[in-house]
Amino acid sequence: MTETAPTDDPGLRYLIERGTGALAEKMGIEFTEFSVERSVATMPVEGNTQPVGLLHGGAYVVLGESLGSMAANLYAGADRVAVGVDINATHTGSATRGIVTGICTPIHLGRTLTVHEIVVTDERGRRCSTIRITNLIKDAPTR
Repeated sequence: MTETAPTDDPGLRYLIERGTGALAEKMGIEFTEFSVERSVATMPVEGNTQPVGLLHGGAYVVLGESLGSMAANLYAGADRVAVGVDINATHTGSATRGIVTGICTPIHLGRTLTVHEIVVTDERGRRCSTIRITNLIKDAPTR
């Protein structure tokens, strides 16, 4: 998340205040849209590849979990947290350069569970991976 994001957008302001996490930062993930209904982020292929030059399958999953978990936490509200309990990914294409874009949409938003689908595409718009994540919503730990 860049510090130049518009502060009048409540979703992006949430990301600036909370942060996206050290792993997302190391992988170059940048959120461009963020709300309960739809979240979008990009990630560079360079630096996140397998030895043969393809975007690593685990990198797709990190992008998906970053989007899905953050969206679930936004939905959960200030006094609760969302924690991942299941994630799966089906890779149907391979990005080799440029950036990939993940678009996250809710499938189910319940009282204690959320399910999100994240579709990751390359710069040509080809679907490379489809990720589904389930998060458990629980009371935030007291400090």
